[in-house]
Amino acid sequence: MSFLNKLRGEIVDIIEWIDDSRSTLAWRFPRYQNEIKNGAQLIVREGQEAVFVSSGQLADHFGPGRYELTTGNLPILGTLQGWKHGFNSPFRSEVYFINKRPITDLRWGTANPVTVRDPDFKMVQVRANGLCVVRVADSPTFLRQVVATDSVVDIDEISELLRRVITLAFSDMVMETGLGVIDLQGRQVELSAKLRDFVAERVDDEYGLAIDDITLNISLPEEITQAMTRGVARGVEEGSWAHNIGDMGRYQQAKAADAMTTAAGNPSGGGMGDMMGAGMGMAMGAQMAQQMGGAFGQQQQQPQQQQYPQQGGAPPPLPPQVTYHVEIDGQAAGPFTVAQLQAEITAGRVTATSLVWSAGMANWTAAGQVPDLAPMLQAPPPLPKPVPDNPPMPPTAG
Repeated sequence: MSFLNKLRGEIVDIIEWIDDSRSTLAWRFPRYQNEIKNGAQLIVREGQEAVFVSSGQLADHFGPGRYELTTGNLPILGTLQGWKHGFNSPFRSEVYFINKRPITDLRWGTANPVTVRDPDFKMVQVRANGLCVVRVADSPTFLRQVVATDSVVDIDEISELLRRVITLAFSDMVMETGLGVIDLQGRQVELSAKLRDFVAERVDDEYGLAIDDITLNISLPEEITQAMTRGVARGVEEGSWAHNIGDMGRYQQAKAADAMTTAAGNPSGGGMGDMMGAGMGMAMGAQMAQQMGGAFGQQQQQPQQQQYPQQGGAPPPLPPQVTYHVEIDGQAAGPFTVAQLQAEITAGRVTATSLVWSAGMANWTAAGQVPDLAPMLQAPPPLPKPVPDNPPMPPTAG
């Protein structure tokens, strides 16, 4: 470095950081080999913190404001450099500016699915994603554990670290709650706050970071979503798969029909596709004939019951009962049939504001807003007031 450059560097006595991005977390003031002059001006803007590092050791730090660097406001640095009687000459020190504003656009997601033990669907693999709001809370810890000797640290350098931490915290949270996949989807807002606490415990003391907020979106496997759409979930709510043969049978019939339709519509299937298409047509025709015959027999038997007994085939299964999960004392209870809910309403444990959920509903809803339950929650009108009899007329004077 030439004498002129060195002199020009020593003349510069203002230390500041003008940040035009919202993704930089730490920035080292580029003093190079120059020294900081006695009485230099330090400018720290809102949302920033300046930290001095001397010979690899953390020294004084400053919040927002304008400072003149003297012995009085650099006590730690003075001790490290041995200023027993003040100083009048330039001194060497690194200055780091820390961005204390929250970073709001950190996206996260589970790289691999998380296995959930579900009481109805057994073992289910779910995925989760969302947004995380993070900020630097403890500058010294952040400098030691994350910045080290880097001159610039942005959000990209810690995003992968945070994604791993959030994924592990999500898995631990799911195991601790013990909720099934349906309840996980129905309580995502509540679980977001719980996940934030799980993550905050793992990054505050270790990395000096604070987690202000986390949004959570849980995705179920496609086959589970299809099963719920087909109505199989209604049967699952009443017990295990083994106790819902009718619903499982209908699900298997639908899957078989889909497979046969695909095979029959495949032009490269050749004779096999034609045979499957013909078999599907015969099966569907027989089923339609059986249903039409049953309907015709019922119409003919109305004048005289059991005149022509129905030949062949078992009666169709009864339609599944609609059941509801109910929020009672802050916990999900059920499932309850409509008749069981009537008893809970009569006992006063379920009101119009109680949250309920049933298969096919997007979210938990107040019971008074569900068309099937609203009539049961309506209070009877007050009894009419009795009309008093007309008082007798006073006798007239004769």
